[in-house]
Amino acid sequence: MPAGSVKLHSIKKLGEENNGFDEEPNDAYMMMGNTKQDTKSPNKKKEAAIRIGFFQLFRFATCRETLMMVGGSVCAFLHGSAQPLMLLVFGMLTDTFIEYDIELQELLDPRKECINNTIQWKNQSAWTDWLDSNNTDKMKNLTCGLLDIEYEMTNFAYYYVAIGSAVFLLGYLQISLWVTSAARQIQIIRKMYFRKVMRMEIGWFDCNSTGELNTRMSDDINKINDAIADQVSIFIQRFTTFVCGFAMGFVKGWKLTLVIIAASPLIGVGAALMALFVAKLTGQELQAYAKAGAVADEVLTSIRTVAAFGGELKEVERYDKNLISAQRWGIRKGLIMGFFTGYMWFIIFLCYALAFWYGSSLVVDTQEYSPGTLLQVFFGVLIAALNLGQASPCLEAFAAGRGAATIIFETIDREPDIDCLSEAGYRLDKVKGDIEFHNVTFHYPSRPEVVILDKLSVAVNSGETTAFVGPSGAGKSTAVQLIQRFYDPKEGMVTLDGHDIRGLNIQWLRSLMGVVEQEPVLFATTIAENIRYGRTGVTLDDIIHATKEANAYNFIMDLPQKFDTLVGEGGGQMSGGQKQRIAIARALVRNPRILLLDMATSALDNESEAVVQEALDKVRNGRTTISIAHRLSTIKNADVIVGYEHGRAVERGKHDELLERKGVYFTLVTLQSQGDKALNQKARQMAGNDEPEQKSLSRAGSYRASLRSSIRKRTRSQLSNLIPEAESFISQADAGKSAFVEEEEVEEQVEPAPVTRILKYNAPEWPYMLFGTIGAAVNGGVNPVYSLLFSQILATFSIPDPEAQRREINGICMFFVLVGVTSFITQMLQGYAFSKSGELLTRRLRRMGFHAMLGQEVGWFDDHRNSPGALTTRLATDASQVQGISGEALNNIRTIAGLGKEQRFVEMYEAHLEAPYQAAKQKANVYGACYGFAQCVVFMANSASYRFGGYLVRQEGLHFSLVFRVISAIVTSGTALGRASSYTPDYAKAKISAARFFQLLDRVPKIRVYSNEGDKWPDFRGNLEFIDCKFTYPTRPDIQVLNGLNVSVKPGQTLAFVGSSGCGKSTSVQLLERFYDPDQGKVIIDGHDSTQVNVSYLRSKIGIVSQEPILFDCSIGDNIKYGDNLREVSMNDIISASKKAQLHDFVMTLPEKYDTNVGSQGSQLSRGQKQRIAIARAIIRDPKILLLDEATSALDTESEKTVQEALDKAREGRTCIVIAHRLSTIQNSDIIAVMSRGFVIEQGPHDQLMALKGAYYKLVTTGAPIS
Repeated sequence: MPAGSVKLHSIKKLGEENNGFDEEPNDAYMMMGNTKQDTKSPNKKKEAAIRIGFFQLFRFATCRETLMMVGGSVCAFLHGSAQPLMLLVFGMLTDTFIEYDIELQELLDPRKECINNTIQWKNQSAWTDWLDSNNTDKMKNLTCGLLDIEYEMTNFAYYYVAIGSAVFLLGYLQISLWVTSAARQIQIIRKMYFRKVMRMEIGWFDCNSTGELNTRMSDDINKINDAIADQVSIFIQRFTTFVCGFAMGFVKGWKLTLVIIAASPLIGVGAALMALFVAKLTGQELQAYAKAGAVADEVLTSIRTVAAFGGELKEVERYDKNLISAQRWGIRKGLIMGFFTGYMWFIIFLCYALAFWYGSSLVVDTQEYSPGTLLQVFFGVLIAALNLGQASPCLEAFAAGRGAATIIFETIDREPDIDCLSEAGYRLDKVKGDIEFHNVTFHYPSRPEVVILDKLSVAVNSGETTAFVGPSGAGKSTAVQLIQRFYDPKEGMVTLDGHDIRGLNIQWLRSLMGVVEQEPVLFATTIAENIRYGRTGVTLDDIIHATKEANAYNFIMDLPQKFDTLVGEGGGQMSGGQKQRIAIARALVRNPRILLLDMATSALDNESEAVVQEALDKVRNGRTTISIAHRLSTIKNADVIVGYEHGRAVERGKHDELLERKGVYFTLVTLQSQGDKALNQKARQMAGNDEPEQKSLSRAGSYRASLRSSIRKRTRSQLSNLIPEAESFISQADAGKSAFVEEEEVEEQVEPAPVTRILKYNAPEWPYMLFGTIGAAVNGGVNPVYSLLFSQILATFSIPDPEAQRREINGICMFFVLVGVTSFITQMLQGYAFSKSGELLTRRLRRMGFHAMLGQEVGWFDDHRNSPGALTTRLATDASQVQGISGEALNNIRTIAGLGKEQRFVEMYEAHLEAPYQAAKQKANVYGACYGFAQCVVFMANSASYRFGGYLVRQEGLHFSLVFRVISAIVTSGTALGRASSYTPDYAKAKISAARFFQLLDRVPKIRVYSNEGDKWPDFRGNLEFIDCKFTYPTRPDIQVLNGLNVSVKPGQTLAFVGSSGCGKSTSVQLLERFYDPDQGKVIIDGHDSTQVNVSYLRSKIGIVSQEPILFDCSIGDNIKYGDNLREVSMNDIISASKKAQLHDFVMTLPEKYDTNVGSQGSQLSRGQKQRIAIARAIIRDPKILLLDEATSALDTESEKTVQEALDKAREGRTCIVIAHRLSTIQNSDIIAVMSRGFVIEQGPHDQLMALKGAYYKLVTTGAPIS
């Protein structure tokens, strides 16, 4: 029984028993492997976020790693006992100093002398009576002359050095062993996770967003690393210190230990509450920042749309709204941290006071302890408590690691429903190529409520070309995806030569197929490499042959680097037609048995389409071919045409048969050919050509990807950021390498920003800064005061007079209490004041940065350093060090699956893991050595200090309490300095980030959106003239796009641009919008030079509907409102614009009407629906100039007709510029300008151009090349 059926069965049970399936289908889908556990506990609504035990984190450790971890743990255990051991030495040392001081004070009394190493009265008999009457016999045990303080201190110094040396070695070993073993395990986890992800079925990707997978690859695996590396050894070390410290306290003096412990719950409660509040507030703050980041990312990704509709300031406000909420949480967090830090210091100083007050009575009054014992007990307990506190962040790291590992390990353990790397399944000896759907029902895993295929039955015969036609959403592309086995049907089956394809080997099955999609996906490498992905072991001759067949050879040879040209991210450096032809070549190089063409010629202009269509016709011979197209002209020569409607095949036959049947196909043909027929007829009459069958030149419009456009989630499950970037991809291509090196060199050097300028931006918060600084200064004084009080207490133990001693001790303890109260107040003041000023500054800088970004000209965003990802990161961290290895470029899991290249990508990824692993091993040694040194340096410093202190006490007569005062003051100040210096890298980083930031603020855009300067005039008419315009894109200065463009259009006229892909049609529209200014020549608007016109005024007069409309992640109503950001748009205006755009009826069928959210970049809508929203958005602006860039290209025939009507209505009374590949859409234009290589080769109305019998005439009649 196949595994799939068991799983489906268990899901059904899960759904029935706890209703979880309806509510959270995504989770149910993801958790398929774990359903058995769930069925046992029907009441468990939500699974725990952490489902991995701590020791399970180490499941990938081999014997070698286990040994390393055991060794590291032993070292950490020994290291942890070093501090309590040092306290034993410290106690003996203190007693020695005090003994020596008492001896000195006794001998200062002129009545006493040292005889036989004992202090005695000089005149023994004279004092005997007095002594008896006072009952004093203190001097009997006082020795003298035996204690050589320098010799003793030398011995203690040796102890310190010995402990310090051991600590260095143990510290080094514990860290390097754990970090190295973790690096090895993490490498294994990364490999296994990536391998498993690449094996998952496409449905799994539909339910797991790309962003999530990227985060798992980087952040989550790093969290696992944190949980199994140095943190474990540090935890063991600190926990050992905690145990040993308390043990010492109880052994040496249980009474004092119990008194100190009594106060510790107060500290524990404070610490716990603080952690709880801070975690909660940080979560809220991060959530608010994440929202702001999402806004920034969406806006920067859609910058052309924002610019076109003048939405910059609106977007800055929207971004700022989310920043305000983040700021609020940040200030609260600062206040609470200040409060609890102050509270803890207050309790700690109270503990000091209590311990010394009670401890001194045990030393002085009952003489149970020596002063050294008091210190051993006090510091033993203190160090134990501190180390327990310091161990708690490690527990957080463990919890975070377990949480991160939960999903990662479950993914590693999950068996994919369709395992593309599996060796299982049959390989047929001979493939005929008969494909059949038997009663297939299917819905996408991510949208189980929408049935896509409904009992579909259709046969595709071998060697024939079968065309699938029908309206958008009828299930045509889905059927093709089932043939590729991206998904399995929910019911029914798909067979190849009578075999259920689920029983065939999946890699072998996909190797039979060549796929050319509607939106071809190219990888960020060279053209040659992209074609090589088609099949392993392809020679250059094969590549050249394939490119010639796909009509791509000529344009490739025109490029400076030919086949070594980099195509850019997602193929962004190529035009749509060029991308499509490379994709066709990639499919042909496979020499496939079955050819799947999903809108394969949609992105081509007439010139290329005719030739590519011919090439496809040629390569179809003898192959089973399935072709999907909206343009019926491309498929009417198919052997069989299948009409789809609502997920079913409703009719099947040849072109003529189906026309007679007057069904779906007939409707589509009639609608489409009305426009084409008239045009062709005219052309034929004028050509005097009475051929009965003229090739129709209708076109499917270009889908040239605007670089960051997104298709519906189900049609593009991205998995970007998993494969290293172009530079690592193209190790074979030296050209690519050098190009990359040059780019790196261009990266500008940034001088750190002056602190004064940073502070200037913080100027409005000066009162907060002032109070915060006062608080911080007082807090800084706490440590030196503590050293002073500590040494004073030691000094009291050598005071001979008990009364004076008690007074002194009480005074010092009161002083401790006073310091505690002061510390509480100032910590709170500092926490609140600095967080308030810091959060206000952060918000101000982010807002200003975003404002400055949106004010840059569009050309600035073309630079790869200013990609949306880099800019969002720069806004968030003010440092654009974007993550390394996970790079970038695996843009489309479907393409990889279709090409069967999963294994290749896995191998490339694993090769790239080697470098970080080697780096981690080196880091382990350096980090270990530094850690060992940092831990041992205190022991060495004490060793030297006390030895020298002994010398000063003996030779210079220094009081021993001053030795302690100086040493503790220096050690505490040194620690504080160390803590401060640990901020210097951050401080330096901050200055560089600030410099980068100021560079952005100071940059004067070439085209200034926010400026009020420039011409404005009351009666804007829309009279346009391009005079000798020359232009190259800033990022590709070597390629001339416009080469002397001359064309003009009068108010109210329609100008249509015609020409092949990449000839400069869209570019001329961008010059008019002032996204760019021409390098030479002028664009004249109503007699004004465009470069002198106010930018926002000009754009407010222009409405644009582009080929790939970009929508924002908000409601349909809000998207339409976006058309006019200068006024408050009413609901009536929205409805009226929607009606004009033929959108209103569709919106009213939705449950939430105009409040329906369109999803990220409109992903919840079909392309036709998105296009109509974009038209409504342009209409609501009431523009004087309307720009239609391929506005109906994405639509099927039915929608196209309605949208075309809407556009014709919208054009009335406006100057209009239309770009289209399809001639039928533009024949009624006042002026038709035929472009080639960046200039107009002929222009005039349709009839005039037909009479000329030039390029346009040829285009219309034969589809011949126009260049």
